[in-house]
Amino acid sequence: MSFAKHDVAAHIREAFRGVTLGNGVGLLEGQALDDYADQATREAYREQDEKDDWQHIPLGALNRCHSSLSFFDAEGMRFHLPAFLLAELNGDLAVSVVYHLSEVPAYSENQLVALSVEQRKAVRKFLLLVRDMPDYEFERPHIERALLDYWLSE
Repeated sequence: MSFAKHDVAAHIREAFRGVTLGNGVGLLEGQALDDYADQATREAYREQDEKDDWQHIPLGALNRCHSSLSFFDAEGMRFHLPAFLLAELNGDLAVSVVYHLSEVPAYSENQLVALSVEQRKAVRKFLLLVRDMPDYEFERPHIERALLDYWLSE
């Protein structure tokens, strides 16, 4: 089963429409966590974070703060994931998000619990699409395992 890039992108946009950050860890806040910043710094970063519309997150911020993917809680991951997925589909992401979706240890699983069935389907379509792309040849076995072990069809 293969999908067209524009269909996957449309499914991602629709599945994550209206998702807000809520109390989740923000992009800059995640960077502060990665940097072992103190609480005051973390709060100052959070003040600068986009909280209402993931589509307003600048591409440069995604690339600068890609390590935040390891520090998001479930709400933070649900909010930021579509921005990362679309940037990667467009070839604009400096670091792949695929690792975070194909290597799903217990901590990552906790990051993904807030995804709805439709959001999980969108991620699965993304993985099915990139699995067959030449740039993901090295990740292909990991993607295939994740599709069977974690991103099962609902």
